[in-house]
Amino acid sequence: MDTEFDAYTTFTIGVLFLLVGKMLNKRVRLLREFNIPEPVTGGLLAALIGLAAYLTAGIEFTFDLDARDGLILYFFTGIGLNASLSKLRAGGVRLIILTVICVGYIFVQNYLSVSLADATGLKPVSGLLCGSVSLVGGHGTTIAWAPTFINQYGIANAMEMGIACATAGLVLSSIMGGPIARGLIRVFRLTPNTDRHIDFGVMYGDKQEKKIDYFDVLGCWFIMNLCIALGSGLDEILESFGIMLPTFVSCLALAIVATNTVPPLLRRWNMNVRWPNDSDSLGLISDISLGSFLVMSLMSLHLWALVDLAGPILIILAAQFVLAVIITTVVVFPLMGRDYEAAVVAAGFGGISLGATPIAIANMQAVTERYGAAHKAFIIVPLVSAFIIDIANAGTIKLFLHWFG
Repeated sequence: MDTEFDAYTTFTIGVLFLLVGKMLNKRVRLLREFNIPEPVTGGLLAALIGLAAYLTAGIEFTFDLDARDGLILYFFTGIGLNASLSKLRAGGVRLIILTVICVGYIFVQNYLSVSLADATGLKPVSGLLCGSVSLVGGHGTTIAWAPTFINQYGIANAMEMGIACATAGLVLSSIMGGPIARGLIRVFRLTPNTDRHIDFGVMYGDKQEKKIDYFDVLGCWFIMNLCIALGSGLDEILESFGIMLPTFVSCLALAIVATNTVPPLLRRWNMNVRWPNDSDSLGLISDISLGSFLVMSLMSLHLWALVDLAGPILIILAAQFVLAVIITTVVVFPLMGRDYEAAVVAAGFGGISLGATPIAIANMQAVTERYGAAHKAFIIVPLVSAFIIDIANAGTIKLFLHWFG
């Protein structure tokens, strides 16, 4: 029996479980100790309730996620508005290094999945559905590529296999990044930035009240809406030229351009307009948008699909999890500088490698809420995961299909 929730009700339930997640993280020390993101706590709790309803009463909850898809545009627009040239220059070398690591990781991830698929009796090409198609790409990439695997390579259950792997990856990545960062910070005795103005959220134990002005929030909201409207228009223009990118990428790019061009013009024209970069208002809107997006994404997961995963697929997923942990600790952390910022990037890479960009940001947010700010990490990771990953992943998937198809 299906129980459907419209967009407004879905959003309301999402906000409820975001509040539940925040309260649980405040009360349960273990969740804070291992840097489990608050939206992950609430979202997985909601998903478990949905699983219990399905297993005990045969009730399947279906959520209208239209509101969720709009929230992610606000979050990435906020990232772009904070990306000043000075911050981009400061993260320049690390940005290039992380880009190279991520592109190389996609190749290794796919080679591992194809090899294990062949070794366990599956079609080698089907291993890609347990590789970057579902793990780095997530549910959206899986849905986009599944017809190709069905029609051209005869894998009838490609959609089910890919969706199940993407679901497993989302769960694994949401509980992986924070504990890894915690371990690195403790083992290497890393000292976080003393700056208590973190990019998103509020640090645990921070008694300082944030004073947010009404006009600051309204102005910030207007500028974000303007960037989203123009970014959506840019997305349509790119599509007309055959360039297909997620809408949030266009919004992110436009916000970066705006925050580095508009404020100097406003100063030149002596216009007293408050630009929202690095403001508490921008942080608040971005935090609520990301948290609500993640809760709605997780609570809509059909966890019972994981029960149907066959032995070979479970073997591949287990190997992918081990690979992600090794690459994060042995490659990402050392090459990113072995400092606190590197540990926060490592938490983000946990989301990139098995889940999605929002999970990566939530992992990093959970770490900074406990230890302190890491401004470079919040510029580097979103830029790489938003701009580079989708393009590199699409090219790599096509290459592996040519090799093993």
